[in-house]
Amino acid sequence: MTSPVEVGRRRAAVVGTGLIGGSIGLRLRAKGWHVTGRDADASRARRALELGALDAVGDDPDATVVFVATPVAAIVHEARQALARSAVAAVTDVGGVKSAVVAGVDHPRFVGGHPMAGSEQEGVDGARPDMFEGATWVLTPGVHTDSGAYTTVRSVVTELGAEVLALPPERHDDLVATVSHVPHLAAAALMALAADGAEEHAALLQLAAGGFRDMTRIAAGHPGIWPDICSENREAIVKALDELMAALSSMRDLVVLGDRPGLLRALERARHARTNLPGRGERPARLAEVRVPVPDRPGVLAEVTTLLGELGVNIVDIEIAHSTEGPHGVLLVIVDAEAVDFVRDALHRRGYRVSSTPLDT
Repeated sequence: MTSPVEVGRRRAAVVGTGLIGGSIGLRLRAKGWHVTGRDADASRARRALELGALDAVGDDPDATVVFVATPVAAIVHEARQALARSAVAAVTDVGGVKSAVVAGVDHPRFVGGHPMAGSEQEGVDGARPDMFEGATWVLTPGVHTDSGAYTTVRSVVTELGAEVLALPPERHDDLVATVSHVPHLAAAALMALAADGAEEHAALLQLAAGGFRDMTRIAAGHPGIWPDICSENREAIVKALDELMAALSSMRDLVVLGDRPGLLRALERARHARTNLPGRGERPARLAEVRVPVPDRPGVLAEVTTLLGELGVNIVDIEIAHSTEGPHGVLLVIVDAEAVDFVRDALHRRGYRVSSTPLDT
């Protein structure tokens, strides 16, 4: 039974109390949430309680939001269990693969998620309440996603400090193969190469300077999550690995041929791309509200949000105003005022009638 002290407190549950689950718990509790959690390893859940990531160990029948922060192979089972509870408004996960997970759960109140954040630290002892501050958190709504569940998850993720990017599940998997999965495998391969060389040349690892350490830092992450990710996202990872090997082969040819101009062009192109990587998100100075009349059905939410995500437009806030006079509503999207014309044109091309209003900030 809920105690009088806890009346009115928002309630969340975390399944899996490691680095990510623990960080979610720490941040939500700092924001005033009541957080309950459990883990396949009971000692990890007890440690999360000791560190202040949880209010209590176990399941919470009154939790309205559940984060499944287990290895990928366990997500579908745990998400289905959570969705069986009537009080739960939304269930999400933090897995690095989305297509298989979203298809496996297949429920309107499930919203696939993936925070693009982490640490070489392991377990809940490495958890931090600011882990997601300014990080990108991908959500993958589908045609059957309930609009209330999506807006609930989006609101909580924003409270964690992250910037939400909506993408179709399969698009997410293609992109993270290049920017997350293959870099980890490449770092592991490079680290293994150096370690093997160190057996012959004892001084090798002592020569490891900043560049080598930067490139291989992610190889220090926990290896246990990667077999599942590589299995579930095999096709996209193999494709990205093939592209990386082709790029390395081209670089090798430039070196073999002594092609100084070609090598310089390749390095300058890489330097330009690296220096222009987007930084962590900041709230735009000027905002605008975009009003999109839509049929009152879940698939519209996924279409509009993932379209803007593909276009690189950050949605600052979103709401659906349901009509009381038929199966229609208005999707209210808050975006950077400088992106309004771009957003309007893109939605017009999809057949939506759009209006916009500047907002005072």
